Amino acid sequence: MSEPRLVGVLGGMGPAATVDFYGKLVEETPAACDQGHVPVVIWGDPRVPDRSLSLIGDGEDPTPYLRRGIEGLKRAGCQVLAVPCNTAHAFVPRLADEAGLELASIIEVTADALAADGVRAAGVLATTGTLRAGLYAEALRRRGVTVIEPGEPGQSRVMAAIGAVKSGAAGPAHRLGLEEVSRSLVDRGAERVVAACTEIVLALDASRVPVPVVDPARLLARRVAELALR
Repeated sequence: MSEPRLVGVLGGMGPAATVDFYGKLVEETPAACDQGHVPVVIWGDPRVPDRSLSLIGDGEDPTPYLRRGIEGLKRAGCQVLAVPCNTAHAFVPRLADEAGLELASIIEVTADALAADGVRAAGVLATTGTLRAGLYAEALRRRGVTVIEPGEPGQSRVMAAIGAVKSGAAGPAHRLGLEEVSRSLVDRGAERVVAACTEIVLALDASRVPVPVVDPARLLARRVAELALR
């Protein structure tokens, strides 16, 4: 059996989401002992400027910080790159190519899963930057999946919940907000709700949404385990 490939996790965006992703990677790895798990180097830099603000033209470009992290993972010997931040995928594919790392894209793996399940319409809960950049819209439409996004009031509630998770202050009102926005997407025809920001799954009670909630972080973890152990 060949040696597993070393995985680099570009994290810190935010810290809680990075911890959540690593836990899911452990859960999704078919290992019977410590030595059967995926070898990982985590670059957790919370100083990366806000990706969403940058994409809407109201914040610093995070590219230099992301490049520094990817180059650090490359120097550490990583071959596979995982980025458990959806919005960062507006920047990282080009940087991964520059570094010669194989990017396991959280966007593409999620779009593949929805298409494989025959989903025709998916609601997307994400940062405003992710929506403005069209990351999921483009990937899903290429696969024939209609994208349903919140209106402005709903999007404000989504962003409030994301910010609350990042600050450690998520409470019942944020959970209720995400639940109600999710239900509104279902009312408009969504067959799945995609938690397309890695903080959302930390605040949304999926059992209270009338259709399955898709967790891109778990799908990414599953894909990373496959790439590392193939």
